Amino acid sequence: MSIAKLQPVDSHTGAMPSDLASLETWFDQRLDEKLAEREAAKTPSLAIIATKGTMDMAYPPFILATTAAALGWDASIFFTFYGLELLKKDLHLKVSPLGNPAMPMKMPFGPEWLQHINMPIPNLVAGNLPGFENFATSMMEQTVKAKGVPSIKELRDISIESGVKLVACQMTVDLFNYSKDEFIPEIADWIGATSYLVDAKNADVCLFV
Repeated sequence: MSIAKLQPVDSHTGAMPSDLASLETWFDQRLDEKLAEREAAKTPSLAIIATKGTMDMAYPPFILATTAAALGWDASIFFTFYGLELLKKDLHLKVSPLGNPAMPMKMPFGPEWLQHINMPIPNLVAGNLPGFENFATSMMEQTVKAKGVPSIKELRDISIESGVKLVACQMTVDLFNYSKDEFIPEIADWIGATSYLVDAKNADVCLFV
């Protein structure tokens, strides 16, 4: 086969060239254009797998999902194991300082200098002092309120209003003998990991919290 001389592709008319080499160049250009158009038209997507049911670990999935929704992304959260607690009608979330040395313990009130002091709490105290978990939860709730940060329930409502898809793990529901009546009615789907991973595979960003 003889290699034909390259002919310029008419980018204005899009006319298809007649020789082989120019035809390949034309196809490459058209492919690049179509891929660019597809990328520009695509809506980014975020898939989050939430596995924790404590108050402090409830914030990341809801904050990330609502932020993505505000950016115009498609966002979904798959709640599995203890993460299902975040979908209960009645939220009774606690903060667990035990085994969480990175968690700062700061006074949410009092003089400014006092509020900036970080008070590390040894696990021996956090795990053995009666009522310490309730105390830490109360401190966190006051800090959140003082800083103007929405509560978990408010963040969950914002997620629903902004179109974040809340998905419950059916296997966990069966495992812990939950009743669907215990959960909010806005749950979009009750599925297993196999079904959700199909969606997560196609997401632009997938996070495990």
